Amino acid sequence: MTDRRHERVRTAKGRKLSSTRWLERQLNDPYVADAKKAGLRSRAAFKLVGLDDRLHLLKPGMTVVDLGAAPGGWTQVAVQRVDAPEKGRVVAVDINPFDPVAGAEQAVLDLRAAGAGEALAALLGGKADVVLSDMGAPATGHRATDHLRSMALCEAAAEAAREVLKPGGALIVKVLQGGAESDLLAALKREFARVRHVKPPASRSDSSETYVVATGFRGG
Repeated sequence: MTDRRHERVRTAKGRKLSSTRWLERQLNDPYVADAKKAGLRSRAAFKLVGLDDRLHLLKPGMTVVDLGAAPGGWTQVAVQRVDAPEKGRVVAVDINPFDPVAGAEQAVLDLRAAGAGEALAALLGGKADVVLSDMGAPATGHRATDHLRSMALCEAAAEAAREVLKPGGALIVKVLQGGAESDLLAALKREFARVRHVKPPASRSDSSETYVVATGFRGG
C-alpha cells in the first residue's frame, strides 16, 4: 500500500466543513492513490479485490453481472479475474451510461423498474455465475433514511440475482447496517446454501457498510 504523509486541507471560503473533511480523507486515503496508480476508476475496486482474495468466487471463464457498475472499478476487477472477453463474460449495468470498460459489455437499466429482472435476463441471454452489487443511494445525512434507500437497492439486486443466477451461483451485495436487513437475509438464507457478512480491508472502518455474500444458489 502506498506510504503517504498525512495532508491537511484548509477550509476554503464557501466550502463546508464536511466537504473539507471529505477532501482531506481522500488526499490521505492510500486506496485512492493506489487506484489512480493502477489505472482503476475508483478506490471501491479494492473492496472487490479484498472480497475475492478471501472468497475466491471469480474464476476465468465465468459470467459475471455487475449491478450499479458506474464508474466501473468493480467491472475492471471482474474483467481481469474472469479473463473477459477471451474466456469469461462481464455485463456492467447501471441506471446511467458511463465510459465503457475494455472487455465488458454495458447496459443501461433501472433495476427498480417493474420487469427489470426479466429485462436483464433477456439481455444476458443465459445464466450468470456471479452477481455483484456495490450500488449505493445518494446520502441524505439521515442514517435511517440512507439505510432504507440502501435496502431498496439491495432488494433490487437480490431480485435480479434470482432471475439470472445459475444453480450454485453467488451474490455479493453491499448493505448499510441499520436493522431493516432482516427480511432480505431471511430470504437469501432460503435461496442460498450459505449467507454471511464480510467487510473487506478497503471498506472504511467508520463506515456502516458491509457486504452480504450468498453462495450456493438453490434456484435456477
